[in-house]
Amino acid sequence: LAQGGDARVAGEGEEQQPRRLEHSALGRAVDLLIARADAGFWVLLCSALIAAEVATDALVARTGGRTGAATTAWLRRRALAGFLAAPPAATTGTGLPTRLTANALDAGTAPVAAATAAAAGLAPLGGLAGLFLVDPWAGAAFVCGVPLLLMILRALLRDGRAALTTYQEEQGRMARLLTGALTGAATIAAAGTARAEERRVLAPLAGMRAAGERTWRVQGRAAGLSGALMPLLVAAVLAVGGVRLVAGHLTPGDLLALSRYAVLAAGAGALAGALNGWVRAKAGTARVETVTALPPTPHGTRDLPPHGDGTLALCGVHVTRDGIPLLHDITLTLPGGTTTALVGPSGAGKSLLAAVAGRLTDPDQGSVLLDGTDLRTLSADALRRAVAYAFERPALFGTTVADAVACGPLPEADLRQALRRAAADTFTDRLPHGTRTPLAEAPLSGGELQRLGLARAFTRPTRLLILDDATSSLDTVTAHLVGRALTEAPGTRLTVTHRLSAAARADQVVWLDKGRVRGTGPHHTLWHDPAYRAVFGTETDT
Repeated sequence: LAQGGDARVAGEGEEQQPRRLEHSALGRAVDLLIARADAGFWVLLCSALIAAEVATDALVARTGGRTGAATTAWLRRRALAGFLAAPPAATTGTGLPTRLTANALDAGTAPVAAATAAAAGLAPLGGLAGLFLVDPWAGAAFVCGVPLLLMILRALLRDGRAALTTYQEEQGRMARLLTGALTGAATIAAAGTARAEERRVLAPLAGMRAAGERTWRVQGRAAGLSGALMPLLVAAVLAVGGVRLVAGHLTPGDLLALSRYAVLAAGAGALAGALNGWVRAKAGTARVETVTALPPTPHGTRDLPPHGDGTLALCGVHVTRDGIPLLHDITLTLPGGTTTALVGPSGAGKSLLAAVAGRLTDPDQGSVLLDGTDLRTLSADALRRAVAYAFERPALFGTTVADAVACGPLPEADLRQALRRAAADTFTDRLPHGTRTPLAEAPLSGGELQRLGLARAFTRPTRLLILDDATSSLDTVTAHLVGRALTEAPGTRLTVTHRLSAAARADQVVWLDKGRVRGTGPHHTLWHDPAYRAVFGTETDT
């Protein structure tokens, strides 16, 4: 991401307009040659100016490429930092891959596009000034068409940006659908729904095509109108200049200078192309800014008391999403050093409560206290040192298996201990290079992936360990081994589970139903309630 990718240079391939001084020198040289005077100095000056123009163009191309790449890299780092600093709930559906790739690449051309647009506007202004300096009547002839040109450019800015924004939104939607399809490729193959998924993933193409055609129509209309207007204005300038030459008010050199200045002023028609690059860059910037503008999770500056036992208290916790209440007045205490099993039917709010307990998300009302300290007042480092998570579908990062588990420097002995506690050493030892095996060369089953996620949570002592259905893919024997290691782990344990055996081993069970606590207590006490037994269905593992 930091390298910035291949930045496109706005204005690349466009014809460079001659400079005002070059035209003046050329006109002076023509007059002297006609008069059979020595024009050597002016010819040499013209040659030097042309050489300087070529060198400047080369420098602009090189500098533009470097600037675009650096800007793209900066935008990508900034967007990624904003994404990672935001609460997970706020990042859902942002379409980060598209914004970090195609949209950031477009946005990275903004400095060069702005400079190109400014340069494209300055050269015609200089040409127009030259027309007035040589002959005000010729300049006035050109100015008559400027209001129409401004109307064309205004329509391009308005309609072009709207079309490009629509195109990029549809592009992002297709990228999200494709990512989801790739994640569930096995399910699609097993269900035989490949054709249906193909149609679903490619559905945004219709919107992309319509937006793309609209973009080209806007650009084509602007280029066509300006392309037709500019030659007419040049012809008007030459007609006025010719009349003035015949009347004796201009010299042949003046007429030549007028013709060149008119061509230079007609470069205003190229503003359509330059502004198109600016419009694309602005549309990409707007897409990237939606990620960089995500509000970060606010943290305090406090640390936990040095000798706490990990007591967790949830006090009047309410959570609402899109106006729908999901957790209602949750008030719980998890005594330090104990294991609490969080059970309930699907949709009861178990994972959400687990996220609130470790401050992956904040409650809309109420507070969460760890050893008497509100989690919102802790610094980010203090919070993550105190709380560890393991998930149902853990994401592994790093080059090797060891990197994925350690998430940073970790002594080999501590790594081995974490793997043993998660019952993961039994399969990591069989890998071609043990824990140094690259992740890409380590095919993992669902249960093995979960065990690596558990090992990652076991790598450091914490006050609070939260397992969000992190043993669902383990076989009964392995789950028993992990459960025994879990009870020996330091601090307080909160485990979201559907397993009867996990609930039976816990010190207390919290029974959640429709976002409310329906019951708390030991498993054997709650077991007398038929509704509680129904939570586990027909599972009878012990």
